[in-house]
Amino acid sequence: MSDIPAGKSPNYLIGAHVSTAGGVDNAPKNAYRIGANAFALFLKNQRRWFDKPYPPKKVEAFKRNLNSLGFLIDSVLPHGGYLINLCSPDPQKAEKSYLALKDEIERAHLLGLKYINFHPGAHLGKYTEREALEIIAERINRLIEETEQVVLVLETTAGQGSNLGYRFEHLAQIIELVEDKSRVGVCIDTCHIFAAGYDISTEKGYFQVFQEFEEVVGFKYLKGVHLNDSKTPLGSRKDRHAPLGEGYIGLTPFRLMMVDNRFEGIPLILETPEPHRWPQEIKLLREFSLLR
Repeated sequence: MSDIPAGKSPNYLIGAHVSTAGGVDNAPKNAYRIGANAFALFLKNQRRWFDKPYPPKKVEAFKRNLNSLGFLIDSVLPHGGYLINLCSPDPQKAEKSYLALKDEIERAHLLGLKYINFHPGAHLGKYTEREALEIIAERINRLIEETEQVVLVLETTAGQGSNLGYRFEHLAQIIELVEDKSRVGVCIDTCHIFAAGYDISTEKGYFQVFQEFEEVVGFKYLKGVHLNDSKTPLGSRKDRHAPLGEGYIGLTPFRLMMVDNRFEGIPLILETPEPHRWPQEIKLLREFSLLR
């Protein structure tokens, strides 16, 4: 476990996407065990449209564990299910996606959480990108009207197939069309943006890319970061995560991020492929943060 206890270093919120095996209430405990003071989790089975409601005792236990282990509400970044596609051209799948995401928003609210992170969607060649982005924004507006408080966090993608979100402009266009901008945000995945062509592997590239992010989207919308190296080269448009420092990205951007005050107070979540190494990766990131 890291030398810095969970919940005691609020400037940099560092963790991983942890298991909920045995119940959602186990997620805070699993995060604490690896030395995290932030975490992500799935709110239900990520490969199903719908799941059973939480037993009230599990909800109470989740809140109790979150509080007793010192986790801040802002440090938890739930991840939406993989089936959700808000711009699906299939009417049935579009409706299921809408209802599934609405269910996840309601689950997050029930647990007292602030965010739900999800991939924007894929047009499958049936719409133009602009048309698909407009459909996504329209459905986000409906979801916001029908739910409470939870911020809908759009994740950057690698751009595989017809997936949207691989350009910062895609996220900016959706945000522009969302009426209540207090209920929308962005999550940057380092592997995804690198695979999409944003070269953060050098110091110069790091500062150029995040200056572009500020100009196109704005750091005020940043609600989370997924920390991953990439198994595939720059611009590959393939989503293949690697342990930190063992892919084409290298350690440079992670070292820089840990001393970049634009990322303070933002949940920084490991999704690297070897969970047994998360305590060491968290420790490494904390060591970087002490180099200020």
